[in-house]
Amino acid sequence: MKRRDFCAGLGLGAATALALPRWLRAAEQPRQRPNLIVIMADDLGYECIGADGGTSYKTPVLDGLAATGVRFERCYAQPLCTPTRVQLMTGIYNVRNYTRFGNMDPQQTTFANLLRNAGYATCVTGKWQLGKDANLPKRFGFGEACLWQHMRRPPRYANPGLEINGKAVNYSNGEYGPDRVNAYALDFITRHRQQPFFLYYPMILTHAPFQPTPDSPDWNPKAVGEKVNDKKEHFADMVAYMDKLIGKLVSHLEKLGLRDNTLILFLGDNGTGRGIVSQMGGRPVHGGKGQCNETGMHVPLVANWPRAAPAGKVCGDLVDTTDFLPTVCAAAGVAVPTDRKIDGRSFLPQIRGEKGNPRPWVYCWYSREGGATTRQEFAFNQRYKLYADGRFFDLAEDEAEKSPLDVNALRGEAAETHRMLKAALDQYKDARPTH
Repeated sequence: MKRRDFCAGLGLGAATALALPRWLRAAEQPRQRPNLIVIMADDLGYECIGADGGTSYKTPVLDGLAATGVRFERCYAQPLCTPTRVQLMTGIYNVRNYTRFGNMDPQQTTFANLLRNAGYATCVTGKWQLGKDANLPKRFGFGEACLWQHMRRPPRYANPGLEINGKAVNYSNGEYGPDRVNAYALDFITRHRQQPFFLYYPMILTHAPFQPTPDSPDWNPKAVGEKVNDKKEHFADMVAYMDKLIGKLVSHLEKLGLRDNTLILFLGDNGTGRGIVSQMGGRPVHGGKGQCNETGMHVPLVANWPRAAPAGKVCGDLVDTTDFLPTVCAAAGVAVPTDRKIDGRSFLPQIRGEKGNPRPWVYCWYSREGGATTRQEFAFNQRYKLYADGRFFDLAEDEAEKSPLDVNALRGEAAETHRMLKAALDQYKDARPTH
């Protein structure tokens, strides 16, 4: 509708049309494509977020995003960081494209490639760990990058070293690495507020070493190195600071008038680090990073999009990290290319409060160094889990996977689920590249 027609329908003259407030003028404009932000915390399991039932740490910002958005109860990552990052960025299970720890095949296409080709401004800020070539972020579709562990591995917390758009920058005046990458994210948003943008924010927190944050009583701005004052007791401060930084980002979006049309997705990259014991009410949960079980793979997922997502929705559908590429592409109206096999499926309908097309199972092929002989391979749903070697568990009765069921004696739901999971595994029996 043209402005004069819009105003005429309200009984307003042409002169008044020019003086309409911004929110009213926006009503006559087509809705813009949403801004997209994917935030991934490092080594943060499902049990760490208050909204998910965690009682050990303070996460008011994430709890608020969950209360005003959609909280997913069944999101699963790979057991370790690089395998998850490859799945998340490509939408493809590791069995098809994972090479080795700390690396991603430069020939892969990521969600940033697809969005940048569709006109989105793109940025990655945070932890990289996907290869040391200076050109890799651009090769993977990011127009801008502010990264830790790209071409080198300096300290990440107090007085850190970063690579900003391929240039090494060292800090020595009490700066805090997570603050620096957060500031770059806010600056990117400010500079690109007039166009749709995609920000991928793989946070540095809350990975070990467990060192003080600037809000900790024993923060030392002169500390140098990752072995200084490393104590498990600091993990709670690191979780709280992670939440605080997300709050800065949300407040910045609100200040710029971008919050309503920005989809924020928050998740963890794998389970909490080993040795950290958290509480869910009176139940202790031991960090399971690196393990192919519930505490190693179950991560928080919160989606918040004021324009489109209902408030306070809780979704029990299965989601895994291959699903993020098709989801952000669907939100942006970007088609996923059909010339490559994408394993994920969009959960955008569930974000909008609709039924969608939930996945019936999650598949996992996991090998830290990419070797097929050392892999663990399995598929599972909300209750049962089947390994490629034939072990079959009822997770509702045996979460620790101590007593495999006799598959010859299965009946009813168990037998039906076993057939479904076996068919899922069979889909990938020849999927591993031989070269």
